[in-house]
Order: sequence, then C-alpha cells, then structure tokens
Amino acid sequence: MTQTIAPRVRTVVLLLLAAACALLAGAGPASAHAAVTGSDPGQGAVVDKAPARITLTFSEQVALSDDSLRVLDPEGKRVDTAKPAGVSGTTYAVPLHSGLPDGTYTVAYQVVSADSHPVAGAYTFSIGAPSKTSVSVSGQSTDDGVVGWLYGFGRYVSYAGFIVMAGGAAFVLACWRRGAGVRPVQRFVVSGWVALTASTLALLLLRGSFTGSGKVSDIFDLSLLGQVLQTKSGAALVSRLLLLAAAALFIAVLFGAYDKREDAEEKRDLTFGLSIGGVVVAAGLAASWAMSEHASVGLQAGIAMPVDVLHLLAVAAWLGGLGALLVALYRAPADTPVDAPAVRRFSQVAFGSVLALIATGTYQSWRQLGSWSAFTDTRYGQLLLAKIALVVVLVGVAWISRRWTGRLAETVPVEASAVREKERVGARADGTGETAVVGTGETAAVGDRDAPAEGQGDTGLDTDEQPGTESAGTESAGTESADSEPADSERAAQLARQQAARDAAQRRRMRDADPNRFGLRRSVLTEAGIAVVLLAVTTVLTQTEPGRTEQEAKAATAASASSSADEGASGALTLNMPFDTGGEDGKGIVTIDVDPARVGGNEMHVYVERPNGRAFDIPEVKVEFTLKAKDIGPLPVAPDHIATGHWSANGVQIPMAGDWQVDVTVRTSDIDEVTVSKNAQIG
Repeated sequence: MTQTIAPRVRTVVLLLLAAACALLAGAGPASAHAAVTGSDPGQGAVVDKAPARITLTFSEQVALSDDSLRVLDPEGKRVDTAKPAGVSGTTYAVPLHSGLPDGTYTVAYQVVSADSHPVAGAYTFSIGAPSKTSVSVSGQSTDDGVVGWLYGFGRYVSYAGFIVMAGGAAFVLACWRRGAGVRPVQRFVVSGWVALTASTLALLLLRGSFTGSGKVSDIFDLSLLGQVLQTKSGAALVSRLLLLAAAALFIAVLFGAYDKREDAEEKRDLTFGLSIGGVVVAAGLAASWAMSEHASVGLQAGIAMPVDVLHLLAVAAWLGGLGALLVALYRAPADTPVDAPAVRRFSQVAFGSVLALIATGTYQSWRQLGSWSAFTDTRYGQLLLAKIALVVVLVGVAWISRRWTGRLAETVPVEASAVREKERVGARADGTGETAVVGTGETAAVGDRDAPAEGQGDTGLDTDEQPGTESAGTESAGTESADSEPADSERAAQLARQQAARDAAQRRRMRDADPNRFGLRRSVLTEAGIAVVLLAVTTVLTQTEPGRTEQEAKAATAASASSSADEGASGALTLNMPFDTGGEDGKGIVTIDVDPARVGGNEMHVYVERPNGRAFDIPEVKVEFTLKAKDIGPLPVAPDHIATGHWSANGVQIPMAGDWQVDVTVRTSDIDEVTVSKNAQIG
C-alpha cells in the first residue's frame, strides 16, 4: 500500500508546487502602496513659462533618496538642481534650473511608501509647446525584473519558513509530545528555521536594489545595505534575525533536553516554560512583519498591528501544524505512529485557529477595502476573494479530515490489542521454540541444556584412559570456540536487526492497511496542497495596494483633475511667442490671452511688444486654432485693433476640448511676415 501511495504523493505535491509557482510568476509586478494624487505642473500640461520647481503629492507619506525625483529634458539630461524635500504633509518638491528652453520634459519618481513598498513612475509636461523626447517613461517599476522576482520569492519563503517552524513546534507541544523524538518531525521544524533565516538574510541584501535601481549588481553593495539598515524595513529584518537566534535555542531544547526528560513533573514544567517562550518568540517574529507592512500605516494602526500578529500566529498554528501532521502520517516510524488523540487535539487547535482567522480577517478586510465595491473594482479585493474561496475549500477538506479522525479513534483500541496479542505470542515463542547457535555449527534446544551435543554424549571418554587425547581435544575445542564467538555475535546481531526490520515492516503494513488512516492521510495531503496555493495568494496579497488606498488615490486624482479644470476655466490662458520677420523692426513678442479658455465662447486679446517691452503697432495680426487630433481647423480669428499694440476679439468659439495648436501670423511690412505657433490645452 505504501509503495502505491508514494508516487501519487510525489505527483500531487509537484503539481501543487507548480501551481503555486505559476501563481507567483503570473502575479505581475506588485502594485504600489502609495499613489501620486497631484502634481504641478500636471501630467501632459503645457505651461507658458518654465517652472521654478516640480511638486508631487502622494496618497501617503513616502521616504525619499537623493534620486527620488528626477526631471529630464528632451535629450535625457537632468535639469533638477538639488535633492528633493518635503514641502508639507505628503507633498514633495525638487528645484529646477532657471530659463529652461521650450520642449517636453519628463518627471521620474522613485520613492518608498510608508508600508515599505517601492513606488515608481513617470509623466511628462511641456514648456511652450510639446516636442520630441528621447526619454522613455515605460519600465520605471523596480518591482519588475530579476531583483523584483527574487524579492517576491524571498517573501514567500520567509512566510512559509515561519509557518513551518512555528506551526510544527506548536503541533509537537500542544498535540503530539512524542513527536519531539521523531526525526522527520524534527527535520520539518528545523527546515522551517533554516528557510526563514536564509530568506531574511536574502531580503536584507536584496532590499537596497529592490527599492533603488533594481540592478542585480547592486545586491552586494554595502553602501546600500547600510542605508537599508537605517529604514523601518531594515530594522524589522534585523530584529527578525535576532529573534531567530532565540528560536534556535528553543528548537535545541525542544528536540534535545525536552525529549530526553523522563520525570513527568519536570517534563510538565519544561512544557509550560517552552510554551510560554515559544509564544513570545513566535509573536515577536510575527510582529516583524506587522511593524513594517500594511498594518503599520493607515487606519487604526495601533489596533491593526496586534490583530495582524494574531492573524499570522493563527495561520502558523493551522497550516504549520497541518504540515507537521502530514509528515507524521507519512514519515513517522512504525513504532511511533501518530495516534488518534494527537490528531483530535490538532483538530481542536485548527478549529480555534480558523475562528481567530475569521475574526481577524474580517477586521483586516474592512480596514483594507472600506467598501463592498472594492471587492470587485480593485486588484486587492479580487485577490482577497480568491483567498476567501481557498480558505472555504480548506475548511471543507478539514471537516472531512475530522470525520476520518473520529473513525480512526474508534479502530485504535482494536488495533492496539491485536498488536499486544502478537507481541505476547512472539514472547512465548522466544522462550520455548527458538534455537541457539553453538560453536560447532550444530543446534540444540535452548530449553534442554542438559542434553549432550550430537557426537559427544555417548563416547564414554574417561580422563584416566586417554589423558593425552583429552588434553589435545580440550585445547582444540577451546581454540575453536574462541575463534567462533565474534562471528556468532555478529551473526546474531544481524539476525536481530533483520527480525526487527521485518517486525517494523509488518507493523507498518498493518497500520497502512487501515482504510481510516489511509483516508486521513489523503485528506491531510489535500489540505496541505491547498495551503501551498493559499500561501502564494497571501504573499501576492501583501504586495498589492490595499483596495481602500487604491480607491482613495483614484478619488484624489479625479478631484485634482477636476480642480485643475476648474482653475483653468476660471482664468485666462496666456501664450507668449517671440517672432522675427527679418525686416526692419521685425523682432518682438506677441502675447495671446484666451479667457476663460474653455469649450464655447471665449474672449481673446493679442498684444505686440518690442523686445524691450514697449507696445507697438504692426500692419496685421491673424490667429488660427487647429485641433489636429480631431482634424478640426484651422479656425481663423481676425481680431480688431483696440489700442497701440493691442487687438481683441469676442465670441471666439472653441468647439471641443483638447490640445489646440494656436498659430499667430505677424506682418510687420508689406512683404515681411512670419507665423509662430504654440500648443495649449483648452477646455
């Protein structure tokens, strides 16, 4: 039975691991946990004059580095002049060079949100009129690429290691104390500690590159590591390593002194001490996540962090205990099988963990989503729905396991009595029917020690008749006996080992032949497989922007855009365009004012000045509006002369909002004229 189960087990486990890896690989770059809700100049804006600085407003406070905000000209050269700094609250600014020429500029930002996740992106604005730019605004996210993938995988391994270590140790102390001496269970718990320690060290090394350049070459940059250690995330990872040292001591005592303790009272006291110490260490490790991620920022952080710790502990007790139970069911020695009471106690622990998960998960869902619509309208909500579905399926399979446990408990007394009866029969056989090997290679009944050996009892040899022969025979027999004793002892030990192996195999066959135990093993294996996928979904969920903040960021962005539109609607659009017709007095500046610069009727004023700022008249000024994106125009406007250097037109109709091209034709003589152009967002 065991031989037929093993291939199935390997196949199922490989398929489940492949599904988990596919889920992680297909998750894509993690969403940012802080979003840009406003900027000045805004995205796609065309401004008349070069701004003195660029400001960005985020949905929450962010951490800045020297290169967090960069402004690049059309050729890709930096035009910012100093380090970015906070202006007020969640608004940050970087100063620019003065007198920047016209063209399209790129603003690239790369910051770290308050919950330790990197935020990166870019947008463009134009001075005077849009132009071609050599700067690419795509591929700005550091979550993408090798470093991002490694960091996400490290987070998955760290969660899995904590669950295996903490849950496996809890299973031994609370459910199956005999498991402290079972090697497969020991290796299971120790492997969790090794995985958590290795992944924590890897995350420390990857952190600087993950939140910075995203380059593999920066992983071992010690200067970046020093910067990481000064951040909240770095402090959390270092504290996790210190707690793992305490966890190593706990594991050494659990599988060392605790397993060897014989006195019942001393063992009970040690159990109490290990339980308290284990809970403290596990809670501290769980807090290293809570203090640096979602729970540490946002709504009710003081309540959310303890709730998050309790949530992680419940997950570890359930899923980690489930893994330890699976190992015990498949790998425990035949003479130390996991018994029905241990499975029943774990079922009670798992039930309590599920209740804790429901309570804490409900609070976390409310805190991270904030509305029912966020379940379907945000990626976080969609992942949360998938997680809830997996938990429901997992609970259903656990209920099936609970039924198998009840049936197994009913059959254990019968099985135990059969084993005891077999041992009694074997003991009687050992005392009466076994044979012993003697030095001559012949056999004699063990219980008939007075019977002479074959070839000796009837000889009638007497020492008086043949003294020489007796002496020689005695010496020869003694030599032969001395030479054969080591071989006989080795042979007897080998036979004893073979018999023990046969007995263990027979007990294992008897155990595996129980349909109730076989059903329990299959259902627990299914639970463990679902738990692997559930852990993958949870890892992706922790890297995804909460639904509440995503919706708030969208609302803030919409409000900012609406505010900008209102501001544009309430004020005049001003365009300054230098011109040079090439003739006498052919140089000057023409200024176009459009008020209120929106769809419908507008008032337009045209001003012509010399380079020194004095107004002067010219023979003719013509204005045309063209919306190339919609193939509208040119729409000509002939303004009326009002005063020296001043022309005006009322009721200038703008039929549609968009990026309009404004062409102004200036004629300074009968033959000298030029047309200058600028683009402007109208409407």
